[in-house]
Amino acid sequence: MLNIIQAAGWPIWPLIACSVLGLALVIERFVSLKTAKIAPPQLLDEAIMVSRTGLPGAEVITQLEQNSVLGEVLASGFRALQGNPRLNETDLRTHIEGAGRRAAAKLQRYLGALATIASAAPLLGLLGTVIGMIEIFGSQGAEGGLVPGGGNPAQLAHGISIALYNTAFGLIVAIPALIFWRYFRARVDDYLLQFELSAEAFVRHLLALRRPA
Repeated sequence: MLNIIQAAGWPIWPLIACSVLGLALVIERFVSLKTAKIAPPQLLDEAIMVSRTGLPGAEVITQLEQNSVLGEVLASGFRALQGNPRLNETDLRTHIEGAGRRAAAKLQRYLGALATIASAAPLLGLLGTVIGMIEIFGSQGAEGGLVPGGGNPAQLAHGISIALYNTAFGLIVAIPALIFWRYFRARVDDYLLQFELSAEAFVRHLLALRRPA
């Protein structure tokens, strides 16, 4: 591997940096987007159950908020009614939608960076290819070449290796980055749909809870 890096020349170092950063982002997103941390399956039912007869206490709301990202959204509804028990439907929905937008931003964190790596890696590979081609053409016109009028064969081979290695490495970095970006985007979209449906059901529950007051 070290021989390949040396043969590819300096243009491969930005690609290596992109590969390391991309791998770190993929691992971080896999850990952060676990279902248990985002939207536990029974959380909505549990939140409705503990508030069947009225708003839960501050300790329960805090536990819900710390449970997961969906818990933060649901807890925002409890806190809104705690602050104003006569809160109208529009304001309640606005409050929960604001929490939903913050949750969406948290889920989409670093996906832009991963998409940038997927887009930039082929261009960096192309840059290495261009630099390799420059060396190839430079070798053809080099003075004192081993073959009169034919340039330096060693420099020619070096230029070809730079061009090919950087092109290949750029694709090796870009293709997995693109695949994981699409995968995480689809996963985030699924979570956001689940948030929307859960929030709608929770708003109806909170409105019903508020009517007796």
